[in-house]
Amino acid sequence: MASMPTLFIPHGGGPCFFMEWNPPDTWHSMAAYLRGVPDDLPDRPQAIIVISAHWESATVTIQHNPSPPLLFDYQGFPAHTYQITYPAAGSPQLAGRIADLLTAAGIASTFDFDRGFDHGVFVPLKIAFPAADIPIVQVSLQAGFDPAGHLALGRALHPLREEGVLILGSGMSYHNMRTLMRNMHGGGPVAPDSELFDAWLTEVLTRRTPAARDQALINWETAPAARKAHPREEHLLPLLVVCGAAASEPGKKMLSDTVMGAMESAFQFN
Repeated sequence: MASMPTLFIPHGGGPCFFMEWNPPDTWHSMAAYLRGVPDDLPDRPQAIIVISAHWESATVTIQHNPSPPLLFDYQGFPAHTYQITYPAAGSPQLAGRIADLLTAAGIASTFDFDRGFDHGVFVPLKIAFPAADIPIVQVSLQAGFDPAGHLALGRALHPLREEGVLILGSGMSYHNMRTLMRNMHGGGPVAPDSELFDAWLTEVLTRRTPAARDQALINWETAPAARKAHPREEHLLPLLVVCGAAASEPGKKMLSDTVMGAMESAFQFN
């Protein structure tokens, strides 16, 4: 069984891929990247672990639901976007394996037996894996947003890659909602802060040694335009989990897109 890479993907804005947008091609490049994700994998995943920007808890929490429903945790979108289906199964067995790995790493965790998939899961994965035939388990971010703690979380999950499990972080490399909403319909210049932060992030992830990469991510707030790119870092932290799970493997930029006046990127480690 081939070792799986780790991925950080952008999940777009709400149910953006399943509705009309102005301009119509706003999300086309991002959707095309997501559709191509399976082609960049060495094999079909046995299961997928998703760390989504849209779930945070005081203690790292593991979804332990064999048939998760969908959480339509967005507001103000067309009625049909609340009828989206994505009947992927959960995996209590994998949830237990994750808990064992976290315990071995000294990371406290708990189970959630009821939680469904938030839109950071079902929106991008309905594009990437439309058959919904791969089991998925969500793992939460930890409140407090400690960068080193999220790198450690990823390192604890690393062994699952050898078991055919795809570890996927779902967020956005740039997530300043004020800027994005101001440029919702495009046409304006790309926000300079998004260019500065994206250049820093790309250099850190694709050119630095793993040790230097981890140190830079721990100190990410010192990066150029860091707090302009992420006034609140919940959309960045899934990337840190992915980097932790990457261990010593280098990063490759898989997508560089301009959406709603900002640069958005995807990265893969293998």
